[in-house]
Amino acid sequence: MNRPAQPPTEDELHAWVDGQLAPDRREAVEAAMARDPAVAAKVAAWHSQRDALRRLHGELLDTPIPTPLMGALDRNPGGSWMRWGGLAAGLLVAFAAGWIGNAQWARWSAPHAGAQLARAPALREFVHDASVAHAVYAPEKRHPVEVAASEQQHLVQWLSRRLDRPLKVPDLSSQGYTLVGGRLLPGETGARAQFMFEDAAGERVTLYVGTLDARAAGGPVGNETAFRFASEGPVPSFYWVDQGFGYAIAGKLPRDLLLKLATLAYRDLS
Repeated sequence: MNRPAQPPTEDELHAWVDGQLAPDRREAVEAAMARDPAVAAKVAAWHSQRDALRRLHGELLDTPIPTPLMGALDRNPGGSWMRWGGLAAGLLVAFAAGWIGNAQWARWSAPHAGAQLARAPALREFVHDASVAHAVYAPEKRHPVEVAASEQQHLVQWLSRRLDRPLKVPDLSSQGYTLVGGRLLPGETGARAQFMFEDAAGERVTLYVGTLDARAAGGPVGNETAFRFASEGPVPSFYWVDQGFGYAIAGKLPRDLLLKLATLAYRDLS
C-alpha cells in the first residue's frame, strides 16, 4: 500500500522558491502546488517578494559574494546563515555590496551562452511566472478568469489597453480547446495578461503574454521565435519571444500536445 506523499513544509516551499529544494522532494512539492491553489498562491507571493527585492538592488544580487566576506561568514560560529533562504541572503549581499563598494564585485555573466534561460534572468522569471500563474488559476472552479469568453471583445480591448499592445486570442479549437476567458496580472516590467482555454474534459491550458525588456532579458530581444521548452515550475510550458514580447503556453499536458498548442498560438498571433 502506497503511503500518501508528505505535504510540503514552509521550509521546503521557501527552498523551492530559492531553487535549493532537495531533488527527492521537488516533484512532491510541485504536485502539491498544482493540487492546492492556496499553496500555489503562497509560493507566487513569495516569488513576487523575491523579485521585488532583486529589482530594488539590481545587478548587485546577481554577483558572487567576495572571497573575504565569504571567509568571514564561514568563520561564523553559528554556521547556519545559509538556512536563512534566498531573501535573507539577498539582503546580506546587497548590504555587503554597499559596504565594500562596487569595485570589489565581479559582474555576473553566464558561463554558457547557449543556455537561454540561464543567461536571461528576466526571461527565466517570465517563464516561471507563467507556470505559477497557471497553477494558481487553472484549478479554480468559480473564478478562473476575470472576464469570461462571452465578453471576448471587451477582454481583448481591455488587456490590449493595459499592456499597450494590440492583443489577439488565438484559435486553439482544432486541438479541442476553447476560450474560458482571461485576466490581468502584474509583471516585472508592467502588466501581463493570461488567457485560459479548456477542452471537453475540463483540462486547461493558459497563454501568458507580456513585454520583455531587451537588456534585462540578457541581450537583444527581437525575433526569437524558436520554441523552447521549460519544465521549471509547477507545470511545463513552451515559450517564445517575438518583437520584444514574450509568450508562454503552460499546462499539465504531454509535451507533444503542448508544442502543438504553442505552434497554433504562434501562427495565429503572428
